[in-house]
Amino acid sequence: MRVLIVEDEDFLADAIRTRLEMESIAADIVGDGDAALAAVEINDYDVVLLDRDIPGVHGDDVCRALAADPIGPAVLMLTAAGALNDRVGGLELGADDYLTKPFEFAELIARLRALNRRTFTALPPVLEKRGVRLDPFRREATRDGRFVQLTRKEFAVLELLLRADGVVVSAETILEKAWDENANPFTATVKVTISNLRRKLGEHSIITTVPGVGYAITDHD
Repeated sequence: MRVLIVEDEDFLADAIRTRLEMESIAADIVGDGDAALAAVEINDYDVVLLDRDIPGVHGDDVCRALAADPIGPAVLMLTAAGALNDRVGGLELGADDYLTKPFEFAELIARLRALNRRTFTALPPVLEKRGVRLDPFRREATRDGRFVQLTRKEFAVLELLLRADGVVVSAETILEKAWDENANPFTATVKVTISNLRRKLGEHSIITTVPGVGYAITDHD
């Protein structure tokens, strides 16, 4: 999952990104509405974590613009305005969810994962295929009942491939979804991560390489 954090309080934005990275969620930060709209045009985000009161284009207008795009990212408003009419107003603008400050990180993570899961409505919260079981909320992965210790990036890539449900995912998409905007597109990062995943998943790895296209986890060899 890749998230855009739209927050003008630097300390809070950095704290959120650090926690998301601990959960294998890639995140970028912008501090105003203009930068948010520009970032969404460039990158394919799954969720935009949107502070309502931000410089430049107001958060409400950013929300309206994102909600008008039927294939755009989900919007989770994160704001200090917690009165009932504020929450209702935010949802009426098109936000998919609304969380007030102060908040617990555990709830924020759960809400982000729930929003991301809506784009994969045919898949359950716990992902399973060919002996691999991955629980994004517990950050646990097993292969044939054996616990598999994964790095954050390995976990993110495995989750992305499982959620694709057999569809081939290009290396470019993997890099965009599992890494932030500072990733170098010309490195062998994705290839190395896939190689490490195969080794850790053990004999008869389920990750298939489609030459010139990308990677997939299918129902059969």
